[in-house]
Amino acid sequence: MVRLSMILLGHDFVRRRWSTLALVGVVWAIAGVAIFIDALDGVTYFPLHVFGYLLLAEAVIILVVPAPQTDTASALRKARGVGFLVLGLLIVDSHHVASLILAVLFGVAFFADGCFRLAAAVVVRFAGWPLSLLTGLFEITFAVFILEPYPTLYAGTVPYCIGMSIFLSGCVLLRQSFRLKGRRSKATACGVYPLSTVQTCAAPLVIHVWTPSGTADNSLVSNPLLNRYIAAVDINGVVSAGHAALECAPEIYVSHYPEVDIDHSAGDFVRLLRATPNNNVVGRFLPSYVGEVAEWCESSVQVRFGRYDSERLREFWRDYRQDTTYNLTSRNCSSAVARCLEAALEGAMNRGHSSMMDFFRVVMSPEFWVAAQLRKRAEAMAWTPGLLLDYARALNAAIEPKPAGWYSVYAGVKRACRYASAALKGQALRSDQPPRQEPAKPPADKP
Repeated sequence: MVRLSMILLGHDFVRRRWSTLALVGVVWAIAGVAIFIDALDGVTYFPLHVFGYLLLAEAVIILVVPAPQTDTASALRKARGVGFLVLGLLIVDSHHVASLILAVLFGVAFFADGCFRLAAAVVVRFAGWPLSLLTGLFEITFAVFILEPYPTLYAGTVPYCIGMSIFLSGCVLLRQSFRLKGRRSKATACGVYPLSTVQTCAAPLVIHVWTPSGTADNSLVSNPLLNRYIAAVDINGVVSAGHAALECAPEIYVSHYPEVDIDHSAGDFVRLLRATPNNNVVGRFLPSYVGEVAEWCESSVQVRFGRYDSERLREFWRDYRQDTTYNLTSRNCSSAVARCLEAALEGAMNRGHSSMMDFFRVVMSPEFWVAAQLRKRAEAMAWTPGLLLDYARALNAAIEPKPAGWYSVYAGVKRACRYASAALKGQALRSDQPPRQEPAKPPADKP
């Protein structure tokens, strides 16, 4: 989460505010330890019920007040409201059963995440897998601690989870602030490239995704989750992993393939999942989307970005394409698109004044949280077309959000009051809309 926030805020923000970020990380980590220790004796000073009522109030605002958002942003907003509503009701409920339900929910979540990390580290062996293995073991241990009743009979479940989450995020923020502060003035969170100049471009940046289920030649074995996020297996046992590409007309097209197509049985596919050098093969980059469609088919889904840094994307792509090595797990089509997308969007959520309010605005965004979780899953396993599609949609909703419903109401009331005040004072009413441009009349023909 912290890593993605540094990318979206840009190097200029980290360079100016690294000391403040480090201080926030220290205070955040200490607060997490204090909340965790406070809950050990069963008598907590943490305002748990106040926290629950705040969640309920936020849930009511999200679910009741309409918003003009559509598609991914609207779905994430509603999911956030339902989640806050359930958690808020369980937290404010004083019955022991509510605490038990919370313990089961959090315990199962930590246990499942820990098992996922263990399996991914053992099977994939990606860069940094030993740390992920230890993290998985820690999560499983913490899940067991939450699920067993000692020492508070589940009364401290929520403070335990809040304290641990705050402590870990504070440590990561402290580490990232010190790691990024020493970069050169031209460096960014993605490499040494020009500083962020995110702007609305004439040609949109398009993410093309061919889903695994949409590219299989034969009938599929029914497994919706695997077909969506990992790979689709047809009735003959042939694996189709899908594909992803990035298009920024007219110069850039990122579509990474192995030189010799990988189309193996399920057993070979499991062996190829390891991100080890012995699975590296020679790759190739296709020149254009039109050529790829002519050889194959149209993409299943597209995600478009109107605001991005075309110059840094061009510089990053120039360096990345020098190495054509393809690895099914660590350097595939989806990972190439993800890295290029992050290079293009670095600094996209920085409003230009490098304020700490930008940082808190980013980390409080539900779309950003979803994107951060998807990125964490991809780094712990591998980038797949399904994960990349959801990641691109979440980033698009976070970077180019529409105003929320309550904000639209507030803006309308404020505008009406301004108009009323101007009318009472006898002033001319000024419209917020830009003046309409009349089409130029053609010159009259000379006699």
